[in-house]
Amino acid sequence: MLPIDDTGRLGGIRINPSILAADFVNMQAELARIASADFVHVDVMDNHFVPNLTFGPQMVERIQATSPVPLDVHLMIADPDRWAPEYAELGAASVTFHLEAATEPVALARRLRAIGSRAGVAVKPATAIEGLFDLLDDFDQILVMTVEPGFGGQSFMPETMPKLRRLAYEARRRGSSVWLQVDGGIGESTIAQAAEAGADTFVAGSAVFGASDPGNAIAALRATAAQHHTH
Repeated sequence: MLPIDDTGRLGGIRINPSILAADFVNMQAELARIASADFVHVDVMDNHFVPNLTFGPQMVERIQATSPVPLDVHLMIADPDRWAPEYAELGAASVTFHLEAATEPVALARRLRAIGSRAGVAVKPATAIEGLFDLLDDFDQILVMTVEPGFGGQSFMPETMPKLRRLAYEARRRGSSVWLQVDGGIGESTIAQAAEAGADTFVAGSAVFGASDPGNAIAALRATAAQHHTH
């Protein structure tokens, strides 16, 4: 029997569909299709930190008002020290900013927590992970990008798995309860690799929204991840 974690999900596995793969014109209906997910992953891009532009607080506020599951907001933006707290104030359950963009990441994480959001930090594929080892208690989630941030539909980068393994080992060694998230190219085959490397929280876009039955796709991803997850 796999353990039930604090989200009530089997094996402590979380599946967070990315709305980058959703039909933006029918967002409310798309959100309803993923009611069995743990969170909805909301990518905010500013065309500065990454070469793509999505949407800002107004759209996130509407998603927050209509989503059947909590929001996992991923800020791919410059100057998150200034802008990230606004997303926590909108009611997002989790707000993740990029280590490469933040001036004072620990202070920002504390601000997010003080507002009532979980605080996450993300790293690009080429960013070293070791600098976060002594800061694990300052974050609720660490996102290891498995593609270059900026666009959906990219191919999973297996070369990011050694970094994830080092992070997972260090988190276990220190008794940390931080969630380890992966984002980019996650599907039936790659979710097994990421789970074996220690991830417990998975962002999936087209693998969910591109399926004829997103609920079945979420269940299949969760089962595969739970089967391969290294606790």
